[in-house]
Amino acid sequence: MAVLICKNIETEGPGTIEDYLKIEKIPYHIVELSSGERIPSDDGFDTLIMMGGPMSVNDNIPYIREEEKLVGDFAASNKKILGICLGAQIMAKALGATVFAGREKEIGWLDIELTHEGLKDKCTQALSRHPVVQDTWKKFKVFHWHGETFDIPEGAVRLAGSALYPNQAFRFGVNAYAFQFHIEVDKNIIYDWFKNTPETLNRLKEETERLYDVYHGRAEKFYEVFFKL
Repeated sequence: MAVLICKNIETEGPGTIEDYLKIEKIPYHIVELSSGERIPSDDGFDTLIMMGGPMSVNDNIPYIREEEKLVGDFAASNKKILGICLGAQIMAKALGATVFAGREKEIGWLDIELTHEGLKDKCTQALSRHPVVQDTWKKFKVFHWHGETFDIPEGAVRLAGSALYPNQAFRFGVNAYAFQFHIEVDKNIIYDWFKNTPETLNRLKEETERLYDVYHGRAEKFYEVFFKL
């Protein structure tokens, strides 16, 4: 089996997800949707990953409608799903929830806090574990860049929230996860995203250099659990 990765824009992902798949020799296929590539048949794929993008799930974009259908197909077959940022919003809408603008944008290294269920969930529990000292953190910093949010779909479990965005993560079923934040970023991705806004880049660079290694370790621990579900 293999992993299907849907990119909604060239500059977003798959980052450290692809690094992990290469190291573990897990087959994967990337679809560049904004370049006009078509989504292949889901036959032969056991995992769907949908990346972020600056567009809204509520925009009339045909390939986003196709991704929504994929979510339904994968969920109905109990296959693994991971939605990141826009991908999480696509999941929420496909599962019947509303996606809407947040009070303000959330950009940079900001805390999320796991819910009681998030601390019990084996995937978000792995994310919460400090990769060096191995203790579990209920609240920790992740990388954000989003301006929209979602309600939790009926039947899903809320796993994490933040001060501005109460719904930061949810699980649907046993192996479908939606993360509003960007688990996949590496330092080069962050610096590339903000290269045209030097004031923001300068603000983020010190924090990124200080926080990134631990964040990368948290992401790897999540991947180790998620891809073996």
